Amino acid sequence: MFYKLFIKPVLFNKDAESAHEFTLKMMERAAHIGVLRARAPLTHPALKSTVAGVEFPNPVGLGAGCDKNAVAVPMWPLCGFGFVEVGTITAQPQPGNEKPRVFRYPELNAVVNRFGFNSEGSEAVTARVKALRNNGSTLPIPLAINIGKTKIVTEESAVLEDYRTSYRRLAPYADLIVVNVSSPNTPGLRQWQEKGPLSALLGAVMAEARNTPCITGKQAPVWVKISPDMANEDMEAVVEVVREQSITGIIATNTTIARTGQAANITETGGLSGQPLTDRACEVMRFLYRHTNGEIPLIGVGGIASAEQAYARIRAGASLVQVYTGLIYEGPTLARNINMGLISMLKRDGFGSIQEAVGKDA
Repeated sequence: MFYKLFIKPVLFNKDAESAHEFTLKMMERAAHIGVLRARAPLTHPALKSTVAGVEFPNPVGLGAGCDKNAVAVPMWPLCGFGFVEVGTITAQPQPGNEKPRVFRYPELNAVVNRFGFNSEGSEAVTARVKALRNNGSTLPIPLAINIGKTKIVTEESAVLEDYRTSYRRLAPYADLIVVNVSSPNTPGLRQWQEKGPLSALLGAVMAEARNTPCITGKQAPVWVKISPDMANEDMEAVVEVVREQSITGIIATNTTIARTGQAANITETGGLSGQPLTDRACEVMRFLYRHTNGEIPLIGVGGIASAEQAYARIRAGASLVQVYTGLIYEGPTLARNINMGLISMLKRDGFGSIQEAVGKDA
């Protein structure tokens, strides 16, 4: 309530990107206060889970795109998150697309962005997360690092090396790595979701993974993030590649370029996130869970802004969920509120843990 009455109006008086940068800067400064990092993460016996060998204190994560350069990582556990995904990070530093490039639609609780992977680059972010890991404090929640293609890199072998470079630099400080091939804002990126290119790319990443252990000293779990705009047969092809290349799991979904239903009048180009994406993202989750027989872990993201929506995504097949756009509209207590709501819903439905509810409606 405090956020909506006092903080949100101030932030919404700024343009969307300026408000975002201001918030991250404040969080970055607060992250240097050591006592704030001492608090244990929000958890409960029913919320704990182990997914692909990684222990999560609760299932609600911060989605990629919020803390792109990992500047505020120590602060996210204080907001109630059970894990955080930073990035997307490109091998080379790049400014992204021209401004303005992010637009709010408060009447839809939605955002359109066309950032284009603005990134400090993998070398700079590696230095930051290495310092975080080496400063004597243990990060209380898993850290996922999302990597994507540098815009100017186009030739196939160079793209493969581009991803491998980011992986090689960043994986030693990550709990899991996410390969982003689904942003609509980098020219040619989504073609890497096609079966042949995707197999080559993930094969190259996995070759690097076998030689580059993560923070635990073991091979990092590798996830691939897909678009909500794929046809069923294309998602089936992704699943085939995931199985063939021994990829850990799938994150569904990225933003959409579709402008249907409530979003039909949105004219800004870029990826649409928030409430207009909720139904499609949940539909994709159900399809993937059914098609994989629940054998491949899934993370649900897209249009989640309440405990009810998070629970629906879990029952559709997600072992974990993520939020980002919802945070803009609901404020920093969103993850905590979702977790508390999940505890009540699990108890109501007779489940002793999150794992028991996964896929029950799929």
